[in-house]
Amino acid sequence: EIRKTCGATVIAVAHHQDDSVETLLLNLIRGTGINGLRGIRPKNGKIVRPLLCLNRKEILDYLSDIGQEYVTDSTNLQDEYTRNKIRLNLLPLMQEINPSVKESILKTAEHLNDAASVYNIGIEAAKQRIMTPEGVHINALKQEPAPETILFEILYPLGFNAAQVKDIYRTLDGQPGKSFANADWRIVKDRELLLIEPLHGTKRPVLEMKKYAYTPDFIIPRDKHIGCFDADKLQHPLSLRLWKHGDTFVPFGMKGWKKVSDYLTDRKFSIVRKEQQWLLCCGEDIIWLVGERTDNRFRIDEKTKNVLIITSSFPK
Repeated sequence: EIRKTCGATVIAVAHHQDDSVETLLLNLIRGTGINGLRGIRPKNGKIVRPLLCLNRKEILDYLSDIGQEYVTDSTNLQDEYTRNKIRLNLLPLMQEINPSVKESILKTAEHLNDAASVYNIGIEAAKQRIMTPEGVHINALKQEPAPETILFEILYPLGFNAAQVKDIYRTLDGQPGKSFANADWRIVKDRELLLIEPLHGTKRPVLEMKKYAYTPDFIIPRDKHIGCFDADKLQHPLSLRLWKHGDTFVPFGMKGWKKVSDYLTDRKFSIVRKEQQWLLCCGEDIIWLVGERTDNRFRIDEKTKNVLIITSSFPK
């Protein structure tokens, strides 16, 4: 906000070489992919770091020479306990083995940065081959040269760590139904897809109802989001709920009963899609699998005098 207010192009922050070395080691200890071993980058969007060419000692010596006081950014206190161990214990021990270990680590980070550029191009190309709007196509993923690594790069940005990704990868040859979740996302192993969905809850459909006198020239709309019913057959208040196991209805055009679970399976719906199926009920009777199929018992027929038309939509 301040950058925009004062018309600045970038924001300069004070990270230096020691910060970059510590960050790389911190990521290595915690576990990371190749992108976490690149150190701190000199530019990230509107953020620039002009002091990455200097180490902490060089900066403090300069400030001392000119008599300049300074303050420590409060964000530097984050991870301070772990960083202190790296700074005070780990790096001195490494310097006993190689006095110029910091320079060696930074050179390695530069090599990894170049390698990561090539790597990221390959990852993006793989994502194009295996991703669908619902998630990851399992067979396509398995055909990639490094499927677990690709899966890590897809799921790590969503908050899943390396151990969780390994567990998810192990389920790819298993039975459908296994799920994994963190605070924001859920991963579900389905038949052909590894489904990825945000944990924002199932959206409740919005229903618009209109009642008309039935006339012979009435044409039933061929739209699965519109349900048409004999209004006089609906003797109880209508209610909306998600389906549950044991639910049955008589699909439009049929005479026999069918389990809702079997209908959804016949439609080859994913596990996640099944969970999101709403039912419109009249008393205890299901009259509509919303957006799918109406119940034949409440259809319009030759005795119909009044028609109830219900249109469903979902909030964006």
